[in-house]
Amino acid sequence: MKAALSRWRQRLLLQRVLDAPDCITTSQAVVQLCASIGSGLLPRATPRWWMRRRAGGTWEDLRVCDDATEDYFREKLRMSRRVFMEISEACVPDVQRQVTFYREPLQPKQIVAYALYRWATGESYDNSTSSFGMGRTSGVRVVRDVTAAILRVYGEKISWPTGVRKQVVLRDFLDKGFPNCHGAVDCTHIYVDKPANAPSENYFDRKHRFSVIAQVVVDLDLRVLDVFVGYPGSCHDIRVIQLSSLSRRAEEGLLFRGPPVTLPGGVTTNGYILGDNRYPPSE
Repeated sequence: MKAALSRWRQRLLLQRVLDAPDCITTSQAVVQLCASIGSGLLPRATPRWWMRRRAGGTWEDLRVCDDATEDYFREKLRMSRRVFMEISEACVPDVQRQVTFYREPLQPKQIVAYALYRWATGESYDNSTSSFGMGRTSGVRVVRDVTAAILRVYGEKISWPTGVRKQVVLRDFLDKGFPNCHGAVDCTHIYVDKPANAPSENYFDRKHRFSVIAQVVVDLDLRVLDVFVGYPGSCHDIRVIQLSSLSRRAEEGLLFRGPPVTLPGGVTTNGYILGDNRYPPSE
């Protein structure tokens, strides 16, 4: 209603100006231009000349639909195009950018694609943002916004299996020779810039880079069951497990039930976790 009232006032004002004696000779082209602007058919402002247009890069390549689209998505984002579309559509309300009088804002799919691309490749902000036509500051904000959106939308997706799903997981591991096994756990390093005012030796890992450790549990379908992130890269994997919420819940009997299982070869689980030969649970 406000928009319609505004257009009506503009048309009324324009008519009054046209009815004035000094506007009789006004050309028809100028009248049509003024009417178009007043009705909202033409933009009121053009992009500022000092705002550089966004480049295409990897994002434009992802938008092309051809025979190689599926392979390109898996190469750049580590997922199929269908999965990417589902994630981007679910995150649209949280990553939508406001339209301004400057240049065209980043599109929601482009925002989600950049965050997934950086997580998949591990490139620095300086290198990865140029492939998506955005600045470094925009890239940092995009990753934070997409992280918050995914946690809100898919917060219940990462959970320990229960009911029928739990029985399916136990049966699959039993077929592989691991009775009473719920999942496979391992730690990986996420490379980061050294946090300010923190001792460098804490985050300096065995690969001579600064990182934090992510402990992940998956089943045979690579479905993520549990994630624990945050300890500095110098920590040992077993130390991280001992400090994790997974260890606390297991010791409280909230996850696993039953006595330890002896595997072929005389290998016995230590309570709830079986370590390999290099990193036995006793460590």
